[in-house]
Amino acid sequence: MPRRPRIAVAGVPLHIIQRGNNRQACFFSSDDHQLYLEWLDEYARVSGCAIHAYALMTNHVHLLLTPATADSAGQLMKRLGQRYVQYVNRTYRRSGTLWEGRYRSCIAQHEGYVLACYRYIEMNPVRAGMVDQPGHYPWSSFSLNAHGDDQAWLTPHPQYLALAGSENDRREAYRALFKDRLDAGLVDQIRQATNGNFALGNDRFKAEIAAALGRRVQPGRAGRPKRKT
Repeated sequence: MPRRPRIAVAGVPLHIIQRGNNRQACFFSSDDHQLYLEWLDEYARVSGCAIHAYALMTNHVHLLLTPATADSAGQLMKRLGQRYVQYVNRTYRRSGTLWEGRYRSCIAQHEGYVLACYRYIEMNPVRAGMVDQPGHYPWSSFSLNAHGDDQAWLTPHPQYLALAGSENDRREAYRALFKDRLDAGLVDQIRQATNGNFALGNDRFKAEIAAALGRRVQPGRAGRPKRKT
């Protein structure tokens, strides 16, 4: 069965997950994390992607970005993935694949869902039991978005900018979003959309994207189609 093409629309945010092969580790030292972020910045600029949030976990990566063109994210992930694999294989004297096939992604509606993706990504280390607070994890964008720590290479999404008029108020409003955990139902929506390469948003948003692309952008109904009589 042919693989479904990814859903990507210029100017519409994407939540991306790339996992290590067989869920094995893909980061082994702080140098690995740092180099990945440096190359992420470099290739995002070349490929035309604005990076909003990230979390580099032990065996997978979360990214939230907005592509300038429909193929910008694909170009970014190809360039970044290839260079990072070459580095890991050379540094750790290994060979073969590092990533689990294709990365997974979903486009996200601006209103009500982009900030949820920010929170989903930066809370990932907490949900995984690695830290108690998102700010305690050094390899996510939380400190950059919540405190402004060296955030020059991140691009704030318009929904982030709309939190408040000044930088200090905006960061305070952003930190306030993390006082409560994401609703479990919304977490499930993000996971389902990302793993299935579907659209994340309300029914109107999904209908608009489906009409623009001319194909289904949400899970189909379970069961066999009814036979015409």
